[in-house]
Amino acid sequence: MRATIDIYCPICQAELHILEGSRATLACDANHRFDPAKQGYYNFLTGAGTKFLEDTAPMVAARERFQATGHYSPLAQELIERARAIPASPPSNIVDAGAGTGYYLGEILQANALPEASALALDISRYAMRRAAKLPKTTAVVWDLWRRLPAADGSCDLVLNCFAPHNPAEFARVLRPTGRCIVVTGLPDHLKEVREPLGMLGIGDNKRAQLLEKFSPAGLELLDEKHLRHEFSATAQQLADLAFMGPAGHHQALADLEQIAAGLGPQTVTAAFGIYVFGYRS
Repeated sequence: MRATIDIYCPICQAELHILEGSRATLACDANHRFDPAKQGYYNFLTGAGTKFLEDTAPMVAARERFQATGHYSPLAQELIERARAIPASPPSNIVDAGAGTGYYLGEILQANALPEASALALDISRYAMRRAAKLPKTTAVVWDLWRRLPAADGSCDLVLNCFAPHNPAEFARVLRPTGRCIVVTGLPDHLKEVREPLGMLGIGDNKRAQLLEKFSPAGLELLDEKHLRHEFSATAQQLADLAFMGPAGHHQALADLEQIAAGLGPQTVTAAFGIYVFGYRS
């Protein structure tokens, strides 16, 4: 469903509007037009596209299956509480930068954590944006986060950036003075029990320092942070989905991961997240 958040043309940066009499075609005054796919999302990656790999349909399906288990619901609840603490007046605007299926965004919207919120979901994967396009008051757009975000200066109360590339200069540009950027990363002990056997990438122990180094030049300060840890019991299939839904899915087959996970059997796994809230200090 189309959000009320202002969206800007990726070609000329003019505001986009729904073309009268069209099937939700977005157009600017320079007549750049973007038609929605039949699944409801828009693809702004015209011309040369991007050099980065999108998550495939099977990878996105694995992520959706895993998220449906509720194993990461404590993180979703924490993000809801952080969103509720933002000093926003209705209507609120959210940009989910690297939205994936829109799981965390959907939880925030469903909880009405920000008053009368509309959202812009951005991700490089067409298959992920098919899911995000189903969220209420959300415009889902295929886009490369390293480029200028298709949102207006100072228009957003929340930039959500969960397990996705960071573009602090753009996050700062679109944030309102009282807005917040919530960044989520894995901590070094995240999934420590299964990371190596399932061929998952390691997580460095200097994430916090790296974030501060990236965000400080953009004028955003670290206002709050929390390390969230909990354990969950995962079946072999859930372990395979957990590995396949991430970067490992680009170089390992799901069938191979399922075979490895079957050998491991059910596991108790540690989830460990770093939650970092950036903003302009008042």
